[in-house]
Amino acid sequence: MRQASRRTTILGSQLVGLALLAAPAWADMPILDPVPELRPGLLQGFLHGQPPLDSKAFVVAPPESGSPAQQADDADNEALQNLRDTPRWTFAAKDADLNFPAAAGIFACAAGVDITEAKTPALYRLMQRSLADFGLATYPAKTAYQRPRPFLVNKAPICTPQDQEALTTDGSYPSGHSAIGWGWALVLSQLLPERAEAILARGQEYARSRRVCNVHWLSDTQAGMAVGAAAFARLQNDALFVATLGAARKEIELATPVDGESQACQDEAAALAMGH
Repeated sequence: MRQASRRTTILGSQLVGLALLAAPAWADMPILDPVPELRPGLLQGFLHGQPPLDSKAFVVAPPESGSPAQQADDADNEALQNLRDTPRWTFAAKDADLNFPAAAGIFACAAGVDITEAKTPALYRLMQRSLADFGLATYPAKTAYQRPRPFLVNKAPICTPQDQEALTTDGSYPSGHSAIGWGWALVLSQLLPERAEAILARGQEYARSRRVCNVHWLSDTQAGMAVGAAAFARLQNDALFVATLGAARKEIELATPVDGESQACQDEAAALAMGH
């Protein structure tokens, strides 16, 4: 009896050990705890309080006037002005809105997931907090270079005239929106590798929206995407980010799918294809 009891105790200990191993690493992490705002609507990032990513240390200087790279920027800008007042222009204005909950829907069609605070709270929080990590990482280089935006050079309209005054004094290089959009594309591709191509293509189009809007040059968006990728790499070493990623992965398994053939997704695809 004593030997059987001992075997039972050992088996019980093994089962407890297996249960602990099976428990997700993020189970006890403060994933959805209240987070301070940097300003109304903008949550602190996962990297808040850590040494900031110094983008000016790895982003090369913007193109010089008359250089081949600036000529490429000029040609791209001129070509995209043909999309003004088209559905692509309207969609670029929509992409400019980084306020939540609107921003949570940017990748809905590409990812095939309805991302909402109610249905996918961890994924929603992942996007909310990483926005600051991706976007603020561009500011060391922005501040250092203070590049004028295209609309200040060509005097043409932008797709969000309500933002023009603020954008006038905010450096063009690198593009903060592009860093955010590309960072989110990398995060969502990590969560949904089977949809990575569509998600990354949407990330590219998100950066292109900034050029369609006449608020960024081609090289601005390329540099912004590089900063977004660098911030994404740093986030992989943050325990709370990784924990939130794990919770978001579980949510996606149960999330409401988005019909890629819906009229809204077809309209998006048609608009994004314009000008190619």
